[in-house]
Formats: sequence, C-alpha cells, structure tokens
Amino acid sequence: MKDFWEEPKEKKINKKKIIITIITLIIVAAIAGITITYINNKEARTWIDKNILQKEKTQNNLTSIEIEDENNSNIYAFNKYIGILNKNNFKIYNNAGKEEKKLTLEISKPIFNQSNRYLAVAEEKGQKIYLIADKDILWEREIEGNISQISINKNGYVAVTIVDTSYKTVIQLFDSQGNALFKTFLSSTRAVATSISEDNKYLAIAQVDTSGTMIQSNVKVMSIDDAKNNSENAIKKIYEADKNDLITNIKYQDKNKLLCMYTDKITEIKTDQTVETMQEFKDKKISFASIDLDNASMTIEEKSSGLFTADSAVSIINSENKSTSLYTAELVTKEIYTSGNIIALNLGSEVDFINTNGWLVKKYKADQEITSIVLSNSIAGIIYRDNIEIIDL
Repeated sequence: MKDFWEEPKEKKINKKKIIITIITLIIVAAIAGITITYINNKEARTWIDKNILQKEKTQNNLTSIEIEDENNSNIYAFNKYIGILNKNNFKIYNNAGKEEKKLTLEISKPIFNQSNRYLAVAEEKGQKIYLIADKDILWEREIEGNISQISINKNGYVAVTIVDTSYKTVIQLFDSQGNALFKTFLSSTRAVATSISEDNKYLAIAQVDTSGTMIQSNVKVMSIDDAKNNSENAIKKIYEADKNDLITNIKYQDKNKLLCMYTDKITEIKTDQTVETMQEFKDKKISFASIDLDNASMTIEEKSSGLFTADSAVSIINSENKSTSLYTAELVTKEIYTSGNIIALNLGSEVDFINTNGWLVKKYKADQEITSIVLSNSIAGIIYRDNIEIIDL
C-alpha cells in the first residue's frame, strides 16, 4: 500500500530535450527572419543570391562546348540538352558538355520548335521535317510545298505551316507518331501562328487579312477529332479582333487557355469561349512582350532611372489566377528569350534568368557583349565565336 505520508518524487527534467527544442526554435526563427529579409530587402537578397545561393556565374568559369565551325553551326536548346546542327550532323550535348548522341538531319537552314521532351526541326522554305524525342528521331516526313513555320505541343503533335502552293497558306497536322491527321486551307488570309492544345483536342490558327482597307485579324479554333473526317466542318469558333488590331502570336497554355498577342495588348480566350484582356500597353514604353511560357505572359517596360539610364521593369501575369509578379533589372534589356517558366533578359554583358514568379534563378556576367543565347526550361547556352558556355537552370 502506498504510504500516504510519503513525499512525492521530483520529476527529472530532460535537459537534452529542452536544448533540442530551443535550438529548433532558434533555427526556425532564423530561417523565417532570413526569408523575410530576402523577400523585402533587395540589397540583402542580392548578397544572398551571390554569396550563399551561388546564383551568379561568370564567363570562362563554366562548363563549355567547343564550336568547330561557327559559320555553319545552328545551335538550339531543348529539354535538358543543347544541340548543334552542322552539315547534316546534329550533335546532342548534356549539361556537362559531353556529346551524348549524333543524328543525321538532312537540313541546312533549320526551323526549330520544342516542347517538353520533343523537338521539331524543319527546313525553312523546304520540304523536310523531323520529330525528335529526347535524343532519338521518331519520324521524318517530306511536305508538299514550302515550310514557313512549325509549332509543337508537349505531347509531340506538330502543326506545319506551308506556303507557295495554290492556296495562300496550308496548315498540316501530324500526331506524335508522324501520322498526317488533316490539312486545312486558307485561301484569303495569311497564317501568323499556330498552336495545339495540351490535350490534343484543338488547333488554333492566328490569321491576318490585309486585302481590305483595314487589317482584320482573327483566331480560328478547330476540333482535331472533327477535322480528321472533314476539316471544313471542324471549326468550333472564329474570334475576330477589332479592326486594325494586328495579331502577332498565339499560345495554348496549361488547362487549354489560349493566349493571343497583338501589337498593343495580350488577350486570353477561355475555355468558356469568352475573351479577356490580360495586358494593354498602348500608352506604355513596352520594349518586349511574350506569351511563349507555360502559364504566364510577360512585358518589359523601360523606365527612366537617371539622365542617361533606364531600368527594365518586368511584369509577369499568371494566366491561372491573374496575379502579377514584378522584377526590375537596372539595365536596358537588349533581347529576351522565354521557355517553360524561364525568362532570360539579355542586358548587354549580363543575363538575368528569372522564373515566372519574378525570382532570380541565375545571373550570368561576361567580359564582352553577349549576342546570342539558347534557352530551354532547364538549360541555357551563352554562344560565343568558338564555344558555348552552359548554365543549369
């Protein structure tokens, strides 16, 4: 029986557990503090990016690929590789600069287009087209007429724009196995761009009619399944722009959102067939704009920062939730490149690689003016006269 008068035993304090808890709380608080500082303090963010996250890269300190024949080399980035086409030999290199495969492509003046693991390569103003998946040729075809453009979706469906036939423009669609699904013929309009939906259900064609006194742009959306049987009865909808609105590009993004870029605005055709204006830049000094991203559109506005200087204000609008992300480069942008969720700003002797959330992914600094860049969602190449410097993204 327990002795009523027995004094209770003192509980032992687990000092080790207390110390671990205190250390954990300190680490959590430190991480939270650093994160808040990183987000809100530009100077601190720049220091952390450079010295802790090692985001800044410099010329001659990266893995590179030697270019044997600069004048005849056509260079392109796709998936996680960089390819060099020279005299019908297409050499594929990984991010370590190692040649992984060599393919034979009978093409001298290539048009490239890539999405996901697929790369389409065609002869500009010629008849030959190839589809490559990862590092292998899936199929090759000869086209009737001359190829002017190609587009591809993430599943390997390819739309080929053909000119110099009895029609003004012909669009031919192939699936990922190289089966010709259908052709559609444009007799009075010129095709500016094509795009295939991510679920392989729709083909969109941006068209311009300049035969009248005013420019008429429109976007024709076709059902791919219906067009296999009869392309003339496969039109689901034609969206006509206002008179003199010049369309320059279209792009199906995630969840079948169709973005349309004009010279002065970006609109979205939604799945319910309504049209929404995402950005207008009539009264802004917009130097660049792009919709060639997975789920966003972007513009760059030059803003004066001094008597002879200007900043590049990047505005990125998420196509899903319409949120805006901002990024400012303290130099004037010379060129832009976009792929997936990556935007590259060529600032002269520097390149800022940012994502569609507006955060810096990598910064590259060179000793000379940068004139050419190739970009995919996971790799970039800075092209010089005799070599390509590789940047992992």
